[in-house]
Amino acid sequence: MDTRTLGKTGPNTSALGLGCMGMSDFYGPADRDESVATIHAALDAGITLLDTGDFYGMGHNEMLIAEALRGHPRRDKAQISVKFGALRGPDMAWNGYDSRPVAVKNFVTYSLKRLNVDAIDIYRPARLDPNVPIEDTIGAIADLIKAGHVKHVGLSEVGADTIRRAAHVHPIADLQIEYSLISRGIEQSILPTCRELGIGITAYGVLSRGLISGHWSKGQGTQDFRSISPRFSAANIDHNLALVEKLRTIAREIGASVAQVAIAWVAAQGKDIVPLVGARRRDRLTEARGAQAVKLTAAHLAELEQAIPVDAAAGGRYPDSQLVHMDSEKA
Repeated sequence: MDTRTLGKTGPNTSALGLGCMGMSDFYGPADRDESVATIHAALDAGITLLDTGDFYGMGHNEMLIAEALRGHPRRDKAQISVKFGALRGPDMAWNGYDSRPVAVKNFVTYSLKRLNVDAIDIYRPARLDPNVPIEDTIGAIADLIKAGHVKHVGLSEVGADTIRRAAHVHPIADLQIEYSLISRGIEQSILPTCRELGIGITAYGVLSRGLISGHWSKGQGTQDFRSISPRFSAANIDHNLALVEKLRTIAREIGASVAQVAIAWVAAQGKDIVPLVGARRRDRLTEARGAQAVKLTAAHLAELEQAIPVDAAAGGRYPDSQLVHMDSEKA
């Protein structure tokens, strides 16, 4: 497994990370044994970066990771990235975000216990709390670093101005944000700002929730998060699957799977970018790992750009009701 360094001050990590969210939430039932086996397979393959959130399954995902790490021979190689701040109710409803310093210190205490670790490698607010200055939130995480409970500060789905303000308080290891062939909004101002400040990118949604994985078809239905995703809606799905067929044609020419080309494209956008793959099964993880062997030439990249230009996808990456609260969409 290749490695990459997250920004100027972040850790050296595997060039591919494992997003663990789907093992606990948002994409329907998951097999616990297969989830643990997938985390084990990732560690055995040299994947060190495990991404989670304290609200994924209301703590279930953190406890699942702790279970998978317990007694594993590569336990000390694992680097855990945790998002915090999202508020949820017993009915799974979303109740906003809380990034007050007192809340940050409360959230981290529970995460440390559930994960069974002494320190969290990268700690980040899941979204910008509109009621709390980002400087206060980052200052609280900086205090946790001084106390030895956190190692690095991360950000998630914030815009260029917020990134600059946060970096003024404490060095930022990485920004976690959606980035894929069909989600390229960061290229205008967010990515250049991160590069100017020496901040890495951990890119989630590299397969756009399975849409550009090459495995999705209309007949599968959408009984999970995709049921409210505009790109999977009846109005947009045919257009978007036509883009996938263009990608499939190019993938055949390259000699790789659709998913591998999509992941390789993200990785090819810069050594400061680490794709996160949300594999819930070992076979999907194996396929994703194969992306490292895909070497996209300048001609391949040009062909992909022509087939799937910026803004080619129909529909937003989240429903409008969610996008309006995302600081990254205001950049």
